[in-house]
Amino acid sequence: MANFKSKLLTCTLSTFLPGTGLHFAYLFGLKSKWFFLQIACLCIGVWGWMELAQTEKESILGWIAVILGEGSILASWIATFAFGLRPDEKFDAQFNPLSTKKNQSGWLIILCVVVALMVGAFFLMSGLAIAFEQYFSMQIEAARKISQ
Repeated sequence: MANFKSKLLTCTLSTFLPGTGLHFAYLFGLKSKWFFLQIACLCIGVWGWMELAQTEKESILGWIAVILGEGSILASWIATFAFGLRPDEKFDAQFNPLSTKKNQSGWLIILCVVVALMVGAFFLMSGLAIAFEQYFSMQIEAARKISQ
């Protein structure tokens, strides 16, 4: 019997451990370039977060790093949509071609997709709100310096 890849486990990993790329490691093995790319971007994002904390949000490099980290996390939730909403036959044809066991989607996969949508939308909107607030604060500071 071939290695069976569970659609539910894939969605659970990408929803509840975002940015780690573990869902790609589960599906494609440790040779997956997406696994290493996501883990690297997450680590860079954590470094960027610490850099922004030390420089009082003044580091441009820190902001770029945080954006990469956030992109890695958001990509995991998008992968939840891609794998969770894919028909079982198509998922099994790609990941379980030799297995006699087949996936049967249920409500748990839909719950993973809903959680990924809710948390992902909140995370994206929060990131945008913080970025715009920082941008406009910098613009106000620049205007104050010019006017003095």
